[in-house]
Amino acid sequence: MTTSFATFGNELYTGKRSYNFVDSKKIWFIIAAVAVALSILIPVLKGGFNLGIEFRGGSEFTVSNVKTTDAGLGEKAVHDVVSGAIPRVANVAGNTMRIQTDQLTDDETNRIKEGLTTAYGVTDNEVTSNFVGPTWGQDVTRQALIGLVVFVGLAAVLMALYFRTWKMSLSALVGMLVTMFTTAGVYALSDFEVTPSAIIGFLTVLSYSLYDTVVVFDKIRENTAGISTSTRRTFGEEVNLAVNQTLVRSINTMMVAVLPVAAILFIGAGLLGAGTLRDLSLALFVGILIGTAATIFIAAPLYAWLRQGEPELVKQAGKVAHRRAEATV
Repeated sequence: MTTSFATFGNELYTGKRSYNFVDSKKIWFIIAAVAVALSILIPVLKGGFNLGIEFRGGSEFTVSNVKTTDAGLGEKAVHDVVSGAIPRVANVAGNTMRIQTDQLTDDETNRIKEGLTTAYGVTDNEVTSNFVGPTWGQDVTRQALIGLVVFVGLAAVLMALYFRTWKMSLSALVGMLVTMFTTAGVYALSDFEVTPSAIIGFLTVLSYSLYDTVVVFDKIRENTAGISTSTRRTFGEEVNLAVNQTLVRSINTMMVAVLPVAAILFIGAGLLGAGTLRDLSLALFVGILIGTAATIFIAAPLYAWLRQGEPELVKQAGKVAHRRAEATV
């Protein structure tokens, strides 16, 4: 298996085997446009994201060493005190339940704590309550948005300085934005809570997306150096070759990054019930996969498309076509 994969990578690098990512750009762009549109539409149709208590504010109860993880017991304990409440009950660990509600009065909080103690068969010390005020939630939301804007702004500046061409920088940023919107859309569809941990994971995958793009674009820059005098391949073909040459590296990097995250998401959160890890791991898992795909199918083909109409490259493509025509005579 290792030998065959190494052979596969060698064939991609030499050009013996090639996948035409660049010429299929219209298909990739349409798929990306549909994915982004759906990612924007899903939260709108669902009434927004499922914001965690850190963002929306409210009251939170944690019940430890429960005898059962039946969510209905927690909901009933809340409804018995506040009939119109919409509690969010979750099993955040093997024997720990978390119940979140809107803001409660001190009397309502005490009565619900008593109800949870009885419902889950625990002692008073095993039920704790916490209150997050609306001002705190608004502040966290504002800081998260500022962090996202600052990150995108710094990424734009750094890409412009590193690549020294606005077309390459724009392509990298478009790939990152596709990753950002699509990851957010999947997160909204999953109905997982948006917590500060999820925001951290979100920013992390954007960094990963840019890292993968830089690796591929460095190879593109290497392949296209002195392209104006080359008659071997057109600019688009050189870009496509660079994507193929770095494909194995992108896959390997993605697998190394996504496997431990998948273990956290599916084993830790899914099988072991470590609910506090779900928000972070889902953002990382989806973002890593989409970030890798966005580099290969969006950023690189977009860069080739942005430059293929340049007079110098049109002339160079004509030279390539002329040489190939002569070779067939």
